Amino acid sequence: MTTGALRDLDGAAFARVYGCSRFDATVLGNRFRYLLDHVSERLVACAFSPVLKDFYDFAATLTGPPQIGYPTPVVSKSQLAFTGTMTESIRNTIEEYGVERLEPGDVIIANDPYRTGTHVNDMLFIRPVFHAARLCGFVNLKAHQLDMGGSVAGGFSAHKFSVYENGLVLSPRALVKAGKPVNETWTLIFDNARFGELLRLDMQTIIACLALGESLLLDSIARYGEDAVLGAMRYVVDADAERMAEAIATLPDGQWAGQALVDCDAVDDSEEFPIRCTIRKHGSRIEVDLSGTARQARGAINGTYLDAKTTVGIALKYLLDPSGPFTSGCYRPIDILIPDGAILSALPPEGVVFAYGEPTNALLIAIFAALAVPLGARAVGGDISAPNLHSAVGKRPDGSPWVSIVAGGQHGPWGATDAGDADSYCSFYQANGMDTPIEVHEAEIPVVFMRRDYVTDSPGAGTHRGGAAVCKDTYWLEPVEHHLFTLRFKQSTGIGVNGGRDGTTGGVWLWTAAEAVRLHGIAAGDFAGAIGVAGRLDPVTQAPRKDAPWVYFGRQRWHTDPFATLRHMTNSGGGWGDPLQRSAAKVLEDVRDGYISIAGARQDYGVVIQGDPALDPEGLTLDEAATRIARA
Repeated sequence: MTTGALRDLDGAAFARVYGCSRFDATVLGNRFRYLLDHVSERLVACAFSPVLKDFYDFAATLTGPPQIGYPTPVVSKSQLAFTGTMTESIRNTIEEYGVERLEPGDVIIANDPYRTGTHVNDMLFIRPVFHAARLCGFVNLKAHQLDMGGSVAGGFSAHKFSVYENGLVLSPRALVKAGKPVNETWTLIFDNARFGELLRLDMQTIIACLALGESLLLDSIARYGEDAVLGAMRYVVDADAERMAEAIATLPDGQWAGQALVDCDAVDDSEEFPIRCTIRKHGSRIEVDLSGTARQARGAINGTYLDAKTTVGIALKYLLDPSGPFTSGCYRPIDILIPDGAILSALPPEGVVFAYGEPTNALLIAIFAALAVPLGARAVGGDISAPNLHSAVGKRPDGSPWVSIVAGGQHGPWGATDAGDADSYCSFYQANGMDTPIEVHEAEIPVVFMRRDYVTDSPGAGTHRGGAAVCKDTYWLEPVEHHLFTLRFKQSTGIGVNGGRDGTTGGVWLWTAAEAVRLHGIAAGDFAGAIGVAGRLDPVTQAPRKDAPWVYFGRQRWHTDPFATLRHMTNSGGGWGDPLQRSAAKVLEDVRDGYISIAGARQDYGVVIQGDPALDPEGLTLDEAATRIARA
């Protein structure tokens, strides 16, 4: 770390601080990204389980050695929620295992959420890299394993009330030692986890990917020298810290508060779990205080302090420095206060950590809300803000189990910004997973996708509109046990900013086999015959309505007989800016494309459109005179 701005260092001063030229440090920073791109691409190409090869549920990082403080100069373009935890969990794992025990060819693993963040299925794999007998860094992967034992196949259930139900917990230990498998570690995993054959193949692939990363890092050291590589790691992190501090300084000094809500936990509907943050900013430093956040939940919807730290970094990157890289330096000008035993800093054994995305996504929206006022035009609208996970479990004809963890409503809308309208089909802000092709789902599990549509009149209105809610119907061909995560429907997560309006809330519905046959010929707006599982639902029609009574999802396990249908409808994204300032031509285009109805155009935007969007969308016309009157 230096005093003064990095840009003010002349060539000689830069070389004294970082052991290389500014040009070489920049080139090496790009080589670090190239390294992780290759590691990630190799894993996607060669993984066996669907959660890795089809959903991209992993992250890779590069970490510097202990002698320079374990910096993280680069993270992969994958699951963002993993990468923030890895800025700290690599240090936690290696220090507990023992730096002195490391040797070339090792792979060290751990999956304890309280040590490494996220949940037990997300196993951390660390490969130390040695050059000339000196430890010079670590290449790391955090990758979701299809199962880690516990009371539920695949692990995806909030209905777990102690860590002993949650799955196998691994403290730091060697999976590979000096290039040779540590048999007792492999056996421990396979004695406790389902789908052992898939896990074995995935872990062997991960080990090979880490070896590729090691070879690429050693190539850089051979070309530029160890001092230059370590200096470049420090430079990239210092540059990110400086960028974040400068971005923070653009805000006015002050204090702001924000809040978001987790509806309930897996026990009952007697308790809500608010996420509260107070943000204080002075000069080039910012403090995020989570005091007042709800206590840890009784079911498995908690996160750890590492998950909270990750979310704070992600939120401030999005809002203040979206074009800069995400490194461990991001956190240098940020202070985070969080009480022990909160839903975002749970403690074992009762504070079970699995569905950490529920409280962490709520925290992100609370931060977006708190900073919406000081950011003004730079504020960002709220998104889908929840994984909306749905784990389906069944058995094949031979008795072997199958599990699907990506059949729910995970992908959906973002919020609008000053740059324009929001996308409607993305991962939530803290993720970057791929959308598994429908054909892959239908080939591997007994399901048929009947619908995946945008919901008309759902986007948060604004000068730039939010993304539309997504409605997805899945038709199940065999008996299935469903585990649902439906905890963010009480309030809109798609907050509107800078004068924009909030998005709508969604829900989950179930049709029995008899009703499902009728459903497949009915529009997405028809909810007749449905069992309302979760959401603010009209008690007569079962349709979602923001002022309707809230329906508690009631139980975690929903058994369905063959030919039942589940519907997931996501929340929608928030708008940006005054809706009456939106171009009437854009509103006409939105009606033509089905984002907005003719009635919605008049009600939300004061735009009067004539014609039939269903039968003649190209024949729609804008009534300019009526629009001027309506907008007045």
